[in-house]
Amino acid sequence: MRHGPATATEHMARSLRRHWALVAVCALFVVTGALALDDYGIAPDEGNQRAIGMAALDYFAGEGERAFEPLVSQFNDHDRFYGAAFEAPLVLAERILGLEDSRDIHLSRHLLTHLFFLAGGVFCYLLALRLFGSRALALIAMALFLLHPRLYGHSFFNSKDVPFLVMFMIALYFTHRAFRRETLGAFLLCGAVMGLLVNLRVIGVVLFAAVLALRALDLLTAGSADERKRVLAYGLGFTLTAALAYYASLPALWVDPAGRFVEALRVLGSHPTVAWNLFHGEWLYAPNGPPFAYLPVWVGITTPPATLLLAATGAVALAWRGIRRPRDILRDGPTRFGLLLVALPVATAVAVVVLENNLYNGWRQLYFLYAPLLLLAIFGLREFVRAGRGRWEHAGAYALAGMALAVTVVSMVRIHPHQDSSFSLLADRSAPERLASRYDLDYWGLSSRNVLAAIVAEHPSERLPVASPHVLSQRGLLSPDERRRITGTREFRSGEAAFYDLWNHDPARNCPAAHPPGVFVANIYGTTLRCLVDPVDWFGGLRREALATEPLVRSRFDIHRVGGFMVYLRDGCSREDLDARFFLRVYPVDAADLPGYLREFSGHRAAYGFEKRDFDFTQYGARIDGDCVAAVPLPAWPVAHIETGQYTPDWAGAARRAVAESGPLASARFDLSFDRERRTLTYVRDGCSAEDMEARFFLHVFPADEGSLPAHRREHGFDNLNFGLREQGARTDDGGCVAVAPLPRYPIARVETGQFTADGVIWETEFAPPE
Repeated sequence: MRHGPATATEHMARSLRRHWALVAVCALFVVTGALALDDYGIAPDEGNQRAIGMAALDYFAGEGERAFEPLVSQFNDHDRFYGAAFEAPLVLAERILGLEDSRDIHLSRHLLTHLFFLAGGVFCYLLALRLFGSRALALIAMALFLLHPRLYGHSFFNSKDVPFLVMFMIALYFTHRAFRRETLGAFLLCGAVMGLLVNLRVIGVVLFAAVLALRALDLLTAGSADERKRVLAYGLGFTLTAALAYYASLPALWVDPAGRFVEALRVLGSHPTVAWNLFHGEWLYAPNGPPFAYLPVWVGITTPPATLLLAATGAVALAWRGIRRPRDILRDGPTRFGLLLVALPVATAVAVVVLENNLYNGWRQLYFLYAPLLLLAIFGLREFVRAGRGRWEHAGAYALAGMALAVTVVSMVRIHPHQDSSFSLLADRSAPERLASRYDLDYWGLSSRNVLAAIVAEHPSERLPVASPHVLSQRGLLSPDERRRITGTREFRSGEAAFYDLWNHDPARNCPAAHPPGVFVANIYGTTLRCLVDPVDWFGGLRREALATEPLVRSRFDIHRVGGFMVYLRDGCSREDLDARFFLRVYPVDAADLPGYLREFSGHRAAYGFEKRDFDFTQYGARIDGDCVAAVPLPAWPVAHIETGQYTPDWAGAARRAVAESGPLASARFDLSFDRERRTLTYVRDGCSAEDMEARFFLHVFPADEGSLPAHRREHGFDNLNFGLREQGARTDDGGCVAVAPLPRYPIARVETGQFTADGVIWETEFAPPE
């Protein structure tokens, strides 16, 4: 029998035997992920993220600031502050392996991102084991981490939010380890991890600040001078190591560390990307900041309910323990760490609302908060286990947790590969149309990957013109031969196998039952994520039906109503016709038929009392054998009347001339004019800059009688409209720009309006329009 210290091999073998269940779970997820790898699409941000990694590596290779020029010119200047610590290794692996084909590159990125996600599950297991001393609870914690449906789906293609979540979990592990061991080495290692965390996303400073706050608390409660020196030294070592790791892993800081760090913090406080966000049936504009309910609602409707219930139980139990024994906050490690887990999501949620941080695409920017939430859930599960008085009651608590996980697994399998668009039982899934009209679904269009694969399989040899940027973006996952057959086009010949994408947040209108050809991708709740139709058959069929009847209107385009569509036809269609824009206003017989988010102007989809669409052939039409046809689906509710027409290249100039002739009612950065007949407000500016074209306007309309307002606006006393020149306006040939915004039909007392950017309001004015 051998005596003496164990070798590294023996120690590893003993650890594997002790944690055999962890090894089995990891093996299962690796195999499952490898089998499912090709089912997930390419996210729109992947090009940006890969460019970040390439810029970082090129910077290290000696190109310096020139390496960042593609980020500034092609993408966003702030991308230089995102995730070089994760993106650079992905690109490095790609270069070491010599990957050049787009399919190989994307699959390698997806595989490594998913493996990193699985590593987060391992650290979740280790942290839970340290916190609770139970391998059963640790395994459940790991399962909760890996089996959140949305996070699992994102773990293949989202190299921004998921790696930050994983690194946050790793940082929590090393934070707990440092305070438990109280050694300089442990705090230096924690500092290095914290620097990488802030590299991935600067909001990681919240955990960095929490560690410093705990060190300050330890300093205040230290019992001797030697203990105070030790606490202070370890805290300084942690801070310096974190700063060094952050600086070393982010080349963008090497030129001006202090100035660019301040710029990174500014990006955190007011993210420059702007986006419309569908929430509770209303369109929110990112710079306004989310309402208070935004984060808890999104977490609630996308997270398994059992996890939320257990997390609430754990949070209450920890808070009660802190109230009963406040000294534990100062001395007791598990209690203090648990209260830190409670404070992190609460403080972050409050800060998001107070600072009006931009949130969009659900809550993906705050996925990292799931790390403390699931650990709180394990605290809650432990409370249930402790409440049991015998072995069978303990087994029952674990069995219920296992059943909840099994339900989640079944749901994920049924919805595969659309886990990123899943909703929990807390969401209103009574009808697909209702869910689609209240929340963003497949906001990145990833289901196009499976649609494109189905199209290629159905047409194995012929050339396939595809007129959809959403679908074309997924070509990178096809084989080289398949990619050569996929071409982007707007013109088709009769009998040609070509496909066209209709994308809208209301899929019930996109894929009407009267025209079923194409490929339908639906999730478990019956909500269509993507609908592809054959444009030759689809548009050609509508054209034949329209030609069989007299048009409702004869103009440059003859206009027909065919079933649930408005059909616009023109023989001998020119390039000018293809580039022109149309408007369509649909008024209901009963205004109550309009969904709430359509009763007021809300972005590009609706106006006061009617539905409004501005569109062109890139959205609803095609050129077939030299002729133009566009078909716009009408709403399902009864229609009273329709206003429609075509914008010419001069429509903006005509609106501008009308303002010049009548004189503006108010002048600021833009001259403003009110058209009494059309009930519109026109904004005109000479010498329109790129900043003007990208900035947004706000419009507050105060009625003469507040009873005229929709019920949900009476609390504020005015109607609110946010819009941009790209939605409501145009740039004129002589360098000016004009926007036209519809006003409500009721009598108006006064109007407040102005223009804002990501940095705030740059001008505002008010006036009373002559009624």
